[in-house]
Amino acid sequence: MSASQTQPSIEVRDPLESIGAALFQPLGVDGVYARTALYEDVVEHLSALISRQRDPRAEVLRFPPVMSRRELEKSGYLKSFPNLLGCVCALHGTEGEIRTAADAYESGGDWTQSLTASDLVLSPAACYPLYPLVGRRGPVPRGGLTFDVAADCFRKEPSRELSRLQSFRMREFVRVGPPAEIAAFREHWMGRAERLAEQLALPCKLDVASDPFFGRVGQVMAVSQRQQSLKFELLIPYFPGAEPTACMSFNYHRDHFGLAWGLADGAGEVVHTACVAFGMDRLAVALFCVHGLDLSRWPGSARRALAL
Repeated sequence: MSASQTQPSIEVRDPLESIGAALFQPLGVDGVYARTALYEDVVEHLSALISRQRDPRAEVLRFPPVMSRRELEKSGYLKSFPNLLGCVCALHGTEGEIRTAADAYESGGDWTQSLTASDLVLSPAACYPLYPLVGRRGPVPRGGLTFDVAADCFRKEPSRELSRLQSFRMREFVRVGPPAEIAAFREHWMGRAERLAEQLALPCKLDVASDPFFGRVGQVMAVSQRQQSLKFELLIPYFPGAEPTACMSFNYHRDHFGLAWGLADGAGEVVHTACVAFGMDRLAVALFCVHGLDLSRWPGSARRALAL
């Protein structure tokens, strides 16, 4: 018998287990939780802090957790991230057909076999419903447009890690306009985000990144994205020695959404877009992991920034 067979296995304890127990309550599915009052209080103060950073010219829009399936398809999401998408399905048909499908559960059958897709999907990011909305308004005015958007989002990546929820909240500042202005907007926010992290006393680093594109073709897309420096992330380690978690992202889409939705200026030139995304839940979890559960003992700069 080998030594590995004779020695008892050592269970590695999750360093964030006690934090998670104080912030969330399980709902029977990995990555989907009820949120405690302690946690929600910090999220609300964090949201208020972000609102204070908003461009006064920004239009504020809050989206529901679902969006048009056809609009997401047209935006190219299926090409890049089909494995992450959640589609809203429902029982369709006559009253008898729907009743038969529902009754299948009582007899031990699988009622989900009768589901068919609806015209809705779960929003994978807060900004996706924005671009077709802007496209329907007509030419983008001189100077471009700025938005503050938010939504409850979903990505099918179940995990027990607090850094990777299936259901999460995203806040974004989005800029639509001429390429030079869009690039400047993103550069400005990358520096500003580092200063915000300093105020919150959160260790961080800014690094080039890529989206989790699907499959072999996706690997090529990720390399191209990195080479062109189209995406950066603000990375925060939840505890000393931990792999840092991306808590903010800075994304330059170039003309991708402009071409998809006919976003153009008065002269007919296709405009560019960029977004600054705040992972609300990831940032809130980072604050608790780094500073602890007792808000009164958080660093003074963090308490002042959050108006705690």
